[in-house]
Amino acid sequence: MPDLIHTLQGSDLSFLKMIAGNWGVDLNAPDAYTALPQLVKAMSDRQLFLEIVESLPTDALRALQDLMKNEAHLPWALFQRRYGEVRSMGPGRRDRERPDLNPISPAEVLWYRALIGRGFMNLGPEPQEYAFIPDEFVDYLTGMIEEAEPVLGRPATPGECAYPILTSDLILDDTCTALAALRTGKSEAECSSHLRLNIPVPVLHRLLNAAGLLDNTGLPEPTAARAFLEAKRADSWLMLTKSWMSSTTFNELRLMPGFVFEGEWQNNPLLTRQTILDMLNTIPSNTWWNITSFIQSVYENHPDFQRTAGDYDSWFIRKENPAESDHPSPYLRGFAFWFEIEGALLQFYITQILHWLGFYDLAAPDNASPPLAFRLSRWGTSLWRKEAPQGITEEDAKLTLTSDGSLSVPRLTPRSIRYQIARFCQWQTPNSPKDGEFEYRYRITPASLEVARANGLKISHIQHLLQRYARAVPPNLIQSLERWEKFGSQAEMETCTLLRFTSPEILEALRRTRAARFIGEVLSPTLVTIKPGGETAVQNALLEIGYLAKVKQS
Repeated sequence: MPDLIHTLQGSDLSFLKMIAGNWGVDLNAPDAYTALPQLVKAMSDRQLFLEIVESLPTDALRALQDLMKNEAHLPWALFQRRYGEVRSMGPGRRDRERPDLNPISPAEVLWYRALIGRGFMNLGPEPQEYAFIPDEFVDYLTGMIEEAEPVLGRPATPGECAYPILTSDLILDDTCTALAALRTGKSEAECSSHLRLNIPVPVLHRLLNAAGLLDNTGLPEPTAARAFLEAKRADSWLMLTKSWMSSTTFNELRLMPGFVFEGEWQNNPLLTRQTILDMLNTIPSNTWWNITSFIQSVYENHPDFQRTAGDYDSWFIRKENPAESDHPSPYLRGFAFWFEIEGALLQFYITQILHWLGFYDLAAPDNASPPLAFRLSRWGTSLWRKEAPQGITEEDAKLTLTSDGSLSVPRLTPRSIRYQIARFCQWQTPNSPKDGEFEYRYRITPASLEVARANGLKISHIQHLLQRYARAVPPNLIQSLERWEKFGSQAEMETCTLLRFTSPEILEALRRTRAARFIGEVLSPTLVTIKPGGETAVQNALLEIGYLAKVKQS
């Protein structure tokens, strides 16, 4: 920190005399240049300093304690929010109002005793203005003011954690689903309907990208995706969490649902993530912890955790418009909206990101209430230390194949196999979990095989997968696949409208009308198909030539 003479350098004589008055120092000097070294010499007396500190009001002493806990400095904006304003005054107004004798805040008490200074310093990720204690005073205060770091929040009550929501390794199954959906061109809605966790698909895609599993076009990168899917579950899980922890592109703030982000401003997701994890790391690991109290404590002690310069005005963030409103929601600018943005981000981290990734269990009062508490999961310590979690079930389940081409793929079938199956098959609705079991459902169809062939896959590949990983392979299915590969579909089904006549002459008359173009395949002299969408035109044409057509409902 700057020393006392540099802290006061540039001050006018009137200001120096106010400081001297608060210290009980007689200052007889014609100008500030002469007065400054005299004042600094007097203020450097340790005994006099201790007397000044002991005479401080309680709230001003608390402000000094806070600065000492934070290595003798705090961002100026944060310091003023906690301990009040230091009014900006010229010499004339200052001499009239005498803020040295009538301070409006603990900050002004310290300011007019020169116990704090104010200046720009490059102490963090970017230069900003700080409140600081001059060097000489830091030495005097060391050992004199000691206060334990406040605990961020409180333990949860038994009622708040009556209904535990334990974490799991389902993130591995959902990443496999997302990779397969991207490779086969599934929509976000189709992908979402097959996910086990309630992760928005864009968030999942960002996680895959952070892990290096997607290429520049947003599709699975073949080599990386294969290695990820073939690795042991514990190793894949660790890879996901490690890449997330160090990612500069996974931006949790901009992934929060319900917000609109506008403008050119930038935030630093990596620094914010590291700060949040550091704060969470101070919480007892085996204790259910109240979420709201943690967020409140961060507000009171570390509010600028993601805005290191204390800038709450340049980020253009607003809530998404309600469906019934045509007017944009107002921007959430200013520190007054801390809980709407910073508080919501902390909630998003704890109850979603860190729960999905497996770090924290959650708990609620009952199964119908939102989570109120969190606790490190049984795998959280390993993930936190960047170690592969232990006790993860291996992937060795066999899939079930029926003669109609339907496949049931258990969750613990190797992910690399399910990924390939999903590329060959039509996706069906998964079954509901029963006794902890869960199965993905697929079906082999001519259409799905056409898509697979267009993507460079071969029938021999799926035959090999089925023969190796299915409990049993119906012979008729293998025969059907071999015939399809040679000849394509040998039977075709379609839905059509049939038009039956009582005599061939009516068909000949219909051919001479404008509706003739809707006549499809002639099945017999008195039976034809009608092309889709042509039913009404044919019916009207028959009426014009004197025939009423009866529509038979099936």
